[in-house]
Amino acid sequence: METLPLNLESKYEIITYRDEHHLVKYEHGIIDELLSAIDSADLEKLSWFSRFGDRIRCITMNVHAYRKGLEFGFTEIAFDQYGWFKRPEFLDKEDIKLGTSDRYGEYSIITLGRGENYTWTYALHYSFGTAGGGSALSVYDKQFKSRQDALTFALNKLKDMMTDKIGNTDTTNYKQPIILATLREIAKAQINMVQLPLF
Repeated sequence: METLPLNLESKYEIITYRDEHHLVKYEHGIIDELLSAIDSADLEKLSWFSRFGDRIRCITMNVHAYRKGLEFGFTEIAFDQYGWFKRPEFLDKEDIKLGTSDRYGEYSIITLGRGENYTWTYALHYSFGTAGGGSALSVYDKQFKSRQDALTFALNKLKDMMTDKIGNTDTTNYKQPIILATLREIAKAQINMVQLPLF
């Protein structure tokens, strides 16, 4: 798509883009903000939006990423070499391995991290044996008020995922010894979480 300088004459191009694309909710909201800024001749606001890219899609995605980062207290505006918003670096990151951690592919990892404002989140890398998946910490993830809340939620989610695969007949992808070892480690971690506050 061609570049679009945001100015008071950009309204037609923005409306055309809106009408020709299947947009998600946040994109509609940002496009409405752009159109409102044009209608009210708010050059300062248009200039602010222009910082996020030279194409409508780039602007909407980058503004959304920036605003999600604000929810974690990240305020820096920075872009990579391709013009996309840079992923902020979470603080106090911690990896918790569950399963047989000395054998590759036989454990899952819960990654915890927090934003500048002490809002916490988690990411999962899970392994059932051959099958598995995962993601990195992200400003789009669920938010928690404390490390403890994030860890409790992540342990329960991983426990549900593993429990769902107990007895699966596809033993190539869902290796029962790995699943059961991971469940034992989850149980230990949950017991430790209960016992620690007692001391």
